[in-house]
Amino acid sequence: MGMQFGIFTVGDVTPDPTNGTAPSEHERIKAMTTIALKAEEVGLDVFATGEHHNPPFVPSSPTTMLGWIAAKTSKLLLSTATTLITTNDPVKIAEDYAMLQHLADGRVDLMLGRGNTGPVYPWFGQDIRNGIALAIENYSLLHRLWREDVVDWKGKFRTPLQAFTSTPAPLDGVPPFVWHGSIRSPEIAEQAAYYGDGFFANHIFWPKEHTQRMVGLYRQRFEHYGHGSADQAIVGLGGQVFMRKNSQDAVKEFRPYFDNAPVYGHGPSLEEFSAETPLTVGSPQQVIDRTLGFREYVGDYQRQLFLVDHAGLPLKTVLEQLDMLGEEVVPVLRKEFAAIRKPGVPDAPTHASLVEAAAAKNSTVEAVPAGKDGQ
Repeated sequence: MGMQFGIFTVGDVTPDPTNGTAPSEHERIKAMTTIALKAEEVGLDVFATGEHHNPPFVPSSPTTMLGWIAAKTSKLLLSTATTLITTNDPVKIAEDYAMLQHLADGRVDLMLGRGNTGPVYPWFGQDIRNGIALAIENYSLLHRLWREDVVDWKGKFRTPLQAFTSTPAPLDGVPPFVWHGSIRSPEIAEQAAYYGDGFFANHIFWPKEHTQRMVGLYRQRFEHYGHGSADQAIVGLGGQVFMRKNSQDAVKEFRPYFDNAPVYGHGPSLEEFSAETPLTVGSPQQVIDRTLGFREYVGDYQRQLFLVDHAGLPLKTVLEQLDMLGEEVVPVLRKEFAAIRKPGVPDAPTHASLVEAAAAKNSTVEAVPAGKDGQ
């Protein structure tokens, strides 16, 4: 498949600043599913949903939403734009995502993260001061639950497990691919590298130098742990775009949404934020040029997800953005990125490629004892 392109949603319910109307929670949930189906229709590869447990966000149950989308799609890869590894029980994550993996015939991966909402910790019986420690311990358990039939385990943050079997087992004995998502924590880049998993840099709030440092650290440590060369590390990036045929129209239309957006509204100007971060508001060609530029500071990478549906943008507008991505932007990006990729850079992981890799590994392992016997 080469590179994967798609969208991620944070699922915010935000009033449209141009007319003051906000969708109901029901309307926003339905809009997110409409956006996912549209993503497949226009030829994108991935739809990812965030996980939040507080207003003004609605996606509190990613696997429920992704299960519904799985039933209505045939090719779309279903992912998360954060599964909270800190406040969810790793046993429940193991079960929920394995179940989703079976229902979706393998079209599932997930991005683990700590989220960006401090109060979520006490809501689920945890302490934010343990955030990194929880991420490390919980993933260590999740990793084992997906790879061992029977698990005995004892840790600091949950009750011990004795002879526990997580059900269902992953499809074809191959767990969903895991991306570790982080905006600012080197410990998470280290964790991704240690396991040989993917690293996803959210990339939408920070200058490129920060993303470059985080991805560089992950690549260096991936190689250190013996998973392959730094170039072979699996990297994903976020980005956010708003497009119109004419760039002046895009800026004029998007400005009120930017100025009032929940995360960065009432702060820097649209122009300042666009200069400092990967936000691109303009024509499809400007989005193509800017996105191709990401490779200059992170190297060849495997997944590009765009945020297109936040800050109160009406559904109709978001669907128009997807049409432009699918028709004008992504086909060019696929072609251009493929043409400049270094030899030996791996494709984005899929269930089929992971099954194939597991089979190859098993046949190698089985061949070694036979060789010894024959000496």
